[in-house]
Amino acid sequence: MFRSLPAPSLAGSLIASLWLACAATIAHAEPVAEVQALAQKEQQPLLDTLRDLVSIESGSKDVEGLNVIAGRVADQLKQLGGTVEILQPTDVYRLDDTPEKIGPAVHATFKGTGSAKIMLIAHMDTVYLKGMLKDQPFRIDGDKAYGLGIADDKQGVALILHAVAMLQKLNFKDYGTLTVLTNGDEEISSPGWRSTITKFAADQDVVFSFEGGGTDGTLRLATSGIGSAYLTVIGKSSHAGARPEGGINALYELSHQVLQMKDLSKPEQGLKLNWTVSKAGTNRNVIPAEATAQADARALKVSDFDELEKALQDKIKNKLLPDSKVSLKFEVRRPPLEANDASRRIAAYGKTIYQELGMPLKVDEKATGGGTDAAFAALKTKGAVVEGMGLSGFGAHSNDAEYVKIDSIVPRLYLTTRMIMDLSTGKLK
Repeated sequence: MFRSLPAPSLAGSLIASLWLACAATIAHAEPVAEVQALAQKEQQPLLDTLRDLVSIESGSKDVEGLNVIAGRVADQLKQLGGTVEILQPTDVYRLDDTPEKIGPAVHATFKGTGSAKIMLIAHMDTVYLKGMLKDQPFRIDGDKAYGLGIADDKQGVALILHAVAMLQKLNFKDYGTLTVLTNGDEEISSPGWRSTITKFAADQDVVFSFEGGGTDGTLRLATSGIGSAYLTVIGKSSHAGARPEGGINALYELSHQVLQMKDLSKPEQGLKLNWTVSKAGTNRNVIPAEATAQADARALKVSDFDELEKALQDKIKNKLLPDSKVSLKFEVRRPPLEANDASRRIAAYGKTIYQELGMPLKVDEKATGGGTDAAFAALKTKGAVVEGMGLSGFGAHSNDAEYVKIDSIVPRLYLTTRMIMDLSTGKLK
C-alpha cells in the first residue's frame, strides 16, 4: 500500500530543516581536546625542528648536504619508533637536466594494530645553491618563520615528524601501517625517486602530501602535469654563398616541424604545447647542419600526454627535406594529479575537522599549476591522494622572503593527526 508523501513544499521544508540541523551539529562540534592541547604543545618543538632543517643546506644537486639532512630526519624517525632506512637511488629516470648523482630518500614504517595503510610524503631538497643560507637564515618575525626552503618543503618534513610524534604521545597505534617517505630530488622532477613513490603508494588507502597549502591553506586534489619535448634535426653543412645546394638546411626543416606542430594544443581540455626554445647554425655563411627546439607541455590527464607524444612522433614523419634526419624525445617531467572520489571524500572530511576549530578549509579540485610528487603517488593507487597538507606560507624559491605562518602549525597538526586517527578507526572510510 502506498503511503502518501508530504506536499512538495512541506517535503522541501523538512529536508531543509534536517540539513540545517546536521550542519549546525557539524558547525558546533567541539575539537578533540586531548589532540588540540597536544598540537599546541607541539608547536614549539616543530619550530625547533624547522630551525634545524633550515640550517642544513640541501639543494637538489648538493648530495653532501642531502645526506646530512637525510641523516637528521632518519634519526628523528628512529627516535619515534619507526623502522627506518636511508635509501640510495637505483632506478633513475634520466631527464634532460638530471645530474649525475641523485640525493637519498628516507623511508620509515610504523606498524600498528589495525588495517589502514596511510602514507605521508614530503621532500628534503630545495632550489637553492650552496652558500645561500647566510642570506636566508632561520628567523621568526611576528607571526611568520622565515628561512631557506622553509615553505618548500622543510615545513612539510617537520610537520610529518611532529604529527608522528603526536600519535606516539597519544599512544595511538590503530593504523595498520604508517609509511613516511621524504625524497631529495623533487625540485628536479624526482628522477631518482618517482618510481619508488609510485611503488610504495600503490597499495595505500590514503597518501597525504605535505607541500605547502599556499597563503590560505588550500588542499589540492588536482595539479596539471608537466612535459617537455625535444626536437633535433640533423642536416648537412655547406657554404651558404658558394654552394648552398650542397647542404641540407636543418633550420628550414626545424621551422617546418615546429610550424606543423603548433596546433596540437587542446585548451578546452587543458592540453597545451608551446615551443619555447630553439637553436640553429654556427656561422652566417654556413648552411646549418643541426637545429634543435624545446617545447613546454601541460596536461590535466595522464592519457593526454600519451596521445600528445604519439601525435608528435607521427608529425615528424612528414619532412620538408627528405634527406634530413628528425628525432623527437618526449619527457613526462610530472604526470597530472587527477581528483577522484576517494580524495574528494577525504578532503570533505577534512573540512569538518577544521570546522571543529572554527576555521574554513578550502579544497581545490581544479588543476592550478603543476609539479607535485603526489602525482607519482596517484599513478597506480586506487586510494585517495591529497596534496597541500603542509603549512600556510609564501615566497617559495625566493632569495629572502620565504616564510610559513606560525598560526597554521596547530591547525595542521590537528588536521593531520585527526585524519590518521579517524581513518584508522573507521570513522572516515
